Amino acid sequence: MKYSIQHKTDYHYLAPVIQSHHILHLSPRNVDHQTILSHTLDIDPAPASQNNFTDYNGNPTSLITIEKEHSDLSFFSTSEIEILGNTPKDITSSPSWEDIAQAVYTSNDLEVLKYSCLSQHTQLNVDIFQYAQKSFIPNRSIHEVAMDLTSRIFNEFQFDNTATDISTPISEVLRIKRGVCQDFAHLQIACLRAMRLPVRYVSGYILTHPPEGLQKLTGTDASHAWISVWCGNELGWIDFDPTNNIIPTNEHITIAYGLDYDDISPIGGVLIGGGDHTVSVAVDVVAIK
Repeated sequence: MKYSIQHKTDYHYLAPVIQSHHILHLSPRNVDHQTILSHTLDIDPAPASQNNFTDYNGNPTSLITIEKEHSDLSFFSTSEIEILGNTPKDITSSPSWEDIAQAVYTSNDLEVLKYSCLSQHTQLNVDIFQYAQKSFIPNRSIHEVAMDLTSRIFNEFQFDNTATDISTPISEVLRIKRGVCQDFAHLQIACLRAMRLPVRYVSGYILTHPPEGLQKLTGTDASHAWISVWCGNELGWIDFDPTNNIIPTNEHITIAYGLDYDDISPIGGVLIGGGDHTVSVAVDVVAIK
């Protein structure tokens, strides 16, 4: 399956920006089941300098400087991506979560170890630990634990894009039982890392389908977030989507991996001037084959 993806972000500042520096995670990465056929990134005003590199998590990253005074700033990312048979692995015989935790404890694989660490958006408290405990039945497979948490969050929490923002701690998300995909991903990550299990935060896109009989509207898709759990050397990393209660297959497009959202936010940075600002985002994900 091939996808065409357009992602446009526009900033409008109430006061002129004299200079700005931005770090961008807008370029998709190649993963086992995903090939990048093309990608372009247009920025207006054009940056005075742009440094493209791979960050410590293996993600394509751009560091840009804009030196032209501006009140509007636009990023337009376009990609064509092919998903190559990302069929679910046979995870019915996956190791127990205790075996995975022990393997991590004795591992010297930094690529696995770093994802078992807590982070800014995955901090634990007693309530979160107790919520997690319900899924960690002794000798339960890592797949069953992760899927149980996925289903519990899906069934017990309500998607509400007005209830939280990126600064809302997961302790509050747990209390109000509402949030968006990044909240649900952060909560599930915290639950799994409570047992020192390695989990990645995944940013990307998902193909959305309009209600039956209605046409899909332009620009109404959005970025998406889910998680990826290390299930041992044989199975590797398996993705779980608590917002949709599924193991992703061919309709999830990966952009980046990180400890949490802060590692891989699409656009970050610092600026001189600007004052208050507004931002608008329009995303289109279209299956083209």
